Amino acid sequence: MMKLAKLFKKSAASKWQPRIPEGERYYVIGDIHGRCDLLDALVEAIEEDDKASGPAESTVVFLGDLVDRGPESARVIDVARQWGKQRRVRYIAGNHEEMFLESFEDKEMLRHFLKHGGKETVLSYGIKKKRYTELTMKELQAELHELVPKKHRKFLEGMEDMVIAGDYVFVHAGINPKRPLDDQKQSDMRWIRERFLKHRDPFSHVVVHGHTIFEDIEHTPYRIGIDTGAFRTGNLTALVLEGTQRRLIHAREEDGTIAVEHADFPKGK
Repeated sequence: MMKLAKLFKKSAASKWQPRIPEGERYYVIGDIHGRCDLLDALVEAIEEDDKASGPAESTVVFLGDLVDRGPESARVIDVARQWGKQRRVRYIAGNHEEMFLESFEDKEMLRHFLKHGGKETVLSYGIKKKRYTELTMKELQAELHELVPKKHRKFLEGMEDMVIAGDYVFVHAGINPKRPLDDQKQSDMRWIRERFLKHRDPFSHVVVHGHTIFEDIEHTPYRIGIDTGAFRTGNLTALVLEGTQRRLIHAREEDGTIAVEHADFPKGK
């Protein structure tokens, strides 16, 4: 009986085709981590793709971790904010946005933030390296209030934790498999890893997430991980969803040159 149940579950999963609501198109962007050069190329590619793909109500979703590790976090925030003034864009908060915001008031969090890519974020706001190294933690925290525009903090504070579109749910890190979508903890949506990644049974929706780096996108019938490690690999990925169709747009840096690649979604596992 157990074998028959497993076969039925596998067969049902293979036949189910998750879909985006009719007339809508989504561009879901993985973790940027300060690589604004890649984001610039991806923004242009998405705009061109949207124009060429026919009429639809299109939405861009950032999956979080816009900041840290890469060299241009401040400019990433500027580009993301400005884009949202020109088209429909939704922004999901990652664990790095959470650390950044808490660093303004909590010195221990600031220390933790700096060790996990926050140093690059602080430097992206124009403070000189020499001055950065001379400041005490208390002085740096005070400087942070002066360096970071209030509009940037307000933008980060206004980010969402979850976006649902048809049979898909977009979050930064993942979801707690034991809780329904309407009962998820913010900490899980921003930080969860192994409990989510190792889960093999169906969720109520296909979960599209970042947070965990994969060499190429990671996908099962019930989740799609699109953090391709932009700051480390030079590959920033967008997942395009329309109806039951899925495809990919990559902005890749190689030998100092950035190229855009349109790719089919890989076949299911």
